[in-house]
Amino acid sequence: MSQSATSGDCLHYIDGEWTDGNGSETFSSVNPATGETLATFRRGTADDVDDALEAAEDAFEEWRALSYIDRAEYLWEIYHELRDRHEELGATVSKECGKEISEGKAEVTEAWHMVEWAAANARHPHGDVVPSEVASKDAYMRRKPRGVVGCITPWNFPVAVPFWQMAIALVEGNTIVWKPAEQTPWCAQIVAEMMDDAGIPEGVFNVVQGYGAAGAAIVEDARVDTVQFTGSADVGHEIAGKVGGEPGKLAACEMGGKNGIIVTEEADLDIAVHAAVMSSFKTTGQRCVSSERLIVHEDVYDEFKARFVEIAADVAVGDPLEEDTFMGPAIEAGHVEKIREHNELAVEEGADVLVDRFELGDEEIPEGHDAGHWVGPFVYEIEYDTDLRCLKEECFGPHVALLEYSGDIDRALEIHNDTPYGLAGAIISEDYRHLNRFRDRAEIGLAYANLPCIGAEVQLPFGGAKKSGNGYPSARESIEAVTERTAWTLNNSKEIEMAQGLSADITTTDS
Repeated sequence: MSQSATSGDCLHYIDGEWTDGNGSETFSSVNPATGETLATFRRGTADDVDDALEAAEDAFEEWRALSYIDRAEYLWEIYHELRDRHEELGATVSKECGKEISEGKAEVTEAWHMVEWAAANARHPHGDVVPSEVASKDAYMRRKPRGVVGCITPWNFPVAVPFWQMAIALVEGNTIVWKPAEQTPWCAQIVAEMMDDAGIPEGVFNVVQGYGAAGAAIVEDARVDTVQFTGSADVGHEIAGKVGGEPGKLAACEMGGKNGIIVTEEADLDIAVHAAVMSSFKTTGQRCVSSERLIVHEDVYDEFKARFVEIAADVAVGDPLEEDTFMGPAIEAGHVEKIREHNELAVEEGADVLVDRFELGDEEIPEGHDAGHWVGPFVYEIEYDTDLRCLKEECFGPHVALLEYSGDIDRALEIHNDTPYGLAGAIISEDYRHLNRFRDRAEIGLAYANLPCIGAEVQLPFGGAKKSGNGYPSARESIEAVTERTAWTLNNSKEIEMAQGLSADITTTDS
């Protein structure tokens, strides 16, 4: 490997070289389960971003001149390395962001799935042949790379989301400047090592480690043609607002959610409880698609509540590297306090608390992990009211409201849609009419039936409506963000004939 995060020599990767950069400040990667420092990293500056953007801009023309297939060959090298290092990298993900080990390994699998899709797509048809009104014309739609793509990625998927953003952008002929989350720089280091090992040409891929200032420098620079962002709604809306004012520049932002699951009177409660537990507590509720609202019909409410509460009160919180752990720690101390504030808000607004494991007992914290950022499930029931902040504001933790409804599926949908977000959701029902009504009327981008509302697959669109964003960083839809379309019309005749019956005759005063 070119570098190793455990060597203590953790640098930026700019123009094909590992570099200290222009700043002297450092920051650390910390294991959220133990408080242990994993490695120390250079903190990127605006000058580092400038160097990376200059390298990416300089490399663009030569990179775009390669064929799709030649560009994809570099990614096949990374695909094989991701598979070869599955166990190791999965454990690194779990160590650095706290998700339990099956999730850590599943994330690496997700990463190679996206690389596989992007690289394989290089050999698939590109563009469209479009009929012309004029028989002698051929019309096509072709795509061209936009140029330099700035990627800003989150800590909760530190390997998968970067490849969601970058793999397709690279195959389509763009160059990359990436600012990973400051909480998970070790995973980013390994991704950069893979790019270097694959022999990606100098300047095509660049990574600047650091904090928000480095990300802002990417967003604000005129050399960046597309900004791809995954993260919080507040930051994403700020980015979209800045980029939206710059002609020709594009922001593709995928943000958070206040996701809901509807359990109708026709639900299979075994599926309903299983799906709700998975949706609410996997990754300690720290997924943009995690469910924080369970909307349950009065006919099945009491039984569902009893079963869900029983599991939430006993779900295994522990060392993320142990296979019998279901929930690991929260990412950092500041986020623990944010979860506390959301729990307290619910109580202030009238919640009846059913499970409160926010402060775990000493016996629940793994031995040697006292410095970890531990939280457990918080479950409450509350009477639905459109003015309740606890039902509108994203917590991003194991914070779950139970809401009882009466009436038909449209009443459930009214409650479900009453949020400024619109990312993910699910319905549990054995009535296909309920399922189809949810499919058509739920104001979300990711809809599931008789499943958890987590577990996206790379070949499907991923993104939401309303406050949840304007980007779909996955598969075919991601191509929209990193390419420009050209409508190309070719005349095969010696004469000029126009569409819509427009005259092609040229008249002069002598005529």
